[in-house]
Amino acid sequence: MLERTASDATPRDDAVRLLARREYSRAELAERLAVKGHADDSIAECLDDLAEQGLQSDARFAESFLRSRIFRGQGPVKIRLELERRGLGREEVQAAFAASEQAGEADWPGLACAALARRFTGPGDTPRERARRERFLASRGFDFDQVRHALAHAWDSASD
Repeated sequence: MLERTASDATPRDDAVRLLARREYSRAELAERLAVKGHADDSIAECLDDLAEQGLQSDARFAESFLRSRIFRGQGPVKIRLELERRGLGREEVQAAFAASEQAGEADWPGLACAALARRFTGPGDTPRERARRERFLASRGFDFDQVRHALAHAWDSASD
């Protein structure tokens, strides 16, 4: 039996190898397969087959990605941008967010409070310290209302 070298791998071989490690969006897989030197038409055909067989799914990728970013304490603004940057359409992103909220995973004000309370011991005594906390949450991807909520409630005894 002949052993295949890396250069003999089909687009499907490379795609399955990648998908065995983690979920990928269709756009990410296409990009990685192109870098490996596969032809555009064979990549498209391969990705269509993988999607048809349920081995690759943008919806599954979006849900997995969203869940992992929530676990890291990131906010919805940053997550949305990152999903779109990875090749997902607005409808797919909205569907993933809706599913996450329906499952009770995306309590954005609560996540903002938790992230802020983990990082800082209090709301800050000076405007400069409060601004630092606001910038921290904004850099994490929380919107204005979520930041305001977190600054007001992150250190409440009920949120522990």
